[in-house]
Amino acid sequence: MATTMAAMAAAPRPLFLWQHLGSNSQPGSLQGLRCRLPRLATGLSPRPSPCLLVATRASSVDDGSEPAPKSYSVSEELQEVYYLADDYEDTPAGACDPLCSVDEMSSVEFEASYKPNSDFTKAVVIAGSMLAGAAIINHSWVAENQNLAMSAVFGLGYLGIIFEESLAFNKSGVGLLMAVALWVIRSIGAPSTEVASEQLTHSCSEVSEIVFFLLGAMTIVEIIDAHQGFKIVTDSITTRKPRLLLWVVGVITFLLSSVLDNLTSTIVMVSLLRKLVNDPEQRRFLGAVVVIAANSGGAWTPIGDVTTTMLWIHGHISSARTIQDLFIPSAISLIVPLTLMSFSRDAESNSQVSSPALTSEQMAPRGQLVFGVGIGALLFVPVFKSLTGLPPFLGMLLGLGTLWLLTDAIHYGETGRQQLKVPQALSRIDTQGVLFFLGILLSVGSLQSAGILQDLAQYLNDHIPSVELIAGAIGLVSAVIDNVPIVAATMGMYSTEQFPVDSELWQLIAYCAGTGGSILVIGSAAGVAYMGMEKADFLWYLKKVSGYAFAGYVAGIGAYLAALQFHGPILANVSTSPPGLPGL
Repeated sequence: MATTMAAMAAAPRPLFLWQHLGSNSQPGSLQGLRCRLPRLATGLSPRPSPCLLVATRASSVDDGSEPAPKSYSVSEELQEVYYLADDYEDTPAGACDPLCSVDEMSSVEFEASYKPNSDFTKAVVIAGSMLAGAAIINHSWVAENQNLAMSAVFGLGYLGIIFEESLAFNKSGVGLLMAVALWVIRSIGAPSTEVASEQLTHSCSEVSEIVFFLLGAMTIVEIIDAHQGFKIVTDSITTRKPRLLLWVVGVITFLLSSVLDNLTSTIVMVSLLRKLVNDPEQRRFLGAVVVIAANSGGAWTPIGDVTTTMLWIHGHISSARTIQDLFIPSAISLIVPLTLMSFSRDAESNSQVSSPALTSEQMAPRGQLVFGVGIGALLFVPVFKSLTGLPPFLGMLLGLGTLWLLTDAIHYGETGRQQLKVPQALSRIDTQGVLFFLGILLSVGSLQSAGILQDLAQYLNDHIPSVELIAGAIGLVSAVIDNVPIVAATMGMYSTEQFPVDSELWQLIAYCAGTGGSILVIGSAAGVAYMGMEKADFLWYLKKVSGYAFAGYVAGIGAYLAALQFHGPILANVSTSPPGLPGL
């Protein structure tokens, strides 16, 4: 076996090692899969991909040394399987791509620190919490103190989401449990079960629009990625000057993120940097630029960021006014950090930037066509809403259906290209992320139905009358806490009767919630993905980047307020707001 492995390692063709750690894996049934950069559906987990094991294992074969001791329990047969990249067999339709289950694949790290006693303690705590919750729900105290009970459950659930890494609980599961518990309490405290059911139905109808929209958008992006369509964008980078590369990467990410979600844009650009820049420190610095640019680029279009999409779907902002009013502030929030970072020593490097040719990843047949149709489908969604007046998710489903039929047609009869079709793309989307949004939005809907958010809004109006301070505070909080529940709660606190469509509050929330996540590396999905890919820690980002990001954040707010003074203020005060303002 050792001789055979050494001969294969000496071959000029690239070799890849796959260790399939899924729950259904059996010796002898491992399927050949090409090890590639993390797929766009890797979610927010900062844990390393199994692809990172390739270099270590291959180097031990090349020099003839003994491999490092293994800290995981996998059969030796599976550990010694190598596949030639050119000869790999595609995953059959319906089979799970290992990267569609990152948590299973990252179990190498989990098993190394596995502690049965700790698991037993957690199981006891969970069981005890569920029994205590069941006892409380049946208590008459809940009916008399509904708001207090719901606030306590929401607070505990939110703490579980914030400290998910420390508690080793997935935030999607916490969010779903929190949503169910809140609606059960609401049903007890409501005048009748029928009233609570009607409120739940109304909340589900609003939440489903966002869920369907996200599912369609993520599937379209996955199809484009499967065809290597983003090479059209990444291959356009030809400069080798470090300071100029900083600006080029920032501008391309800014524009890319205005169409794609921030997480996708970050993964695409950081993956490119790993091929262009050899110096790890410079690559880490440029990756931070990608995070800032991705968050800034997603703030000025209705499809660029989840929070902006939420505001748009619920009718708080319109597409035309959002682009018109937020493009300049968002651009300034990027230009200011780029200017300051250009004078930093970290922007320079003694190592030469590599050639941008990505020869190891060739574009799939008709990849340019799929890229054009996919991007066109995303851009057509606001046009569809404007022409028909129907919800945006229908426009997204229209684009997905069109791309689905297109890929079926162009790959008809190609049995070896199943991974390029929609069914395989659906298996790779970030389903747990969608379920997290579902849990959070349903939870916020229960608080809104109980009137808790309206009471909170009145309290803020009495003590913080400035719209600018409220929106600015939301942006700063989003640097620490996930901005999705913050924006969802804000939409429940204020109505379009108080603050009309495209008023100052909604525009500033769209900007602040998006760009505020750049201040800390943990403040956005883009930052968390960057941490996992480049191994950038929290303190490094705080020391090297946070100051630049905060300067851009404040400069963007100043630019927006200055534009309001120049063009005339948008009525945002409750007492002076008109009864309604039609969206564009």
